[in-house]
Amino acid sequence: QLQLVESGGGLVETGGSLRLACEASGSTIGSTFSGYVMGWFRQADEKSREFVAAISGSGSRIRYADSVQGRATISRDNTKNTVYLQMNRLKPEDTAVYYCAGYFDTWTFAMASIARKYSDWGQGTQVTVSS
Repeated sequence: QLQLVESGGGLVETGGSLRLACEASGSTIGSTFSGYVMGWFRQADEKSREFVAAISGSGSRIRYADSVQGRATISRDNTKNTVYLQMNRLKPEDTAVYYCAGYFDTWTFAMASIARKYSDWGQGTQVTVSS
């Protein structure tokens, strides 16, 4: 099981950028982080949680939500047990709590946009985009 801690959220003006980070830890983290599919989700006030981006364990497969395609870049550094989300050209509608999540799967990536697939979740970091 992973323990996930997000950082990098904050207040930014429309059109600005943020880089979120999610550091993972756990009793077997040294040998298994690269086996985890990692994703970012977000939840705005009075809205359901939605998928933002996901990356496979090796980093070779990536998926984005249509709402952030072209503005977001997900990446990971398995030597640091960390996954990142770079968000550019931010809009007020990007305002939300951003959650990092992961599940162990070295075989498929098909379910990477499905929240219920993820077994481990961070506490979230607030991103607020002012208009």
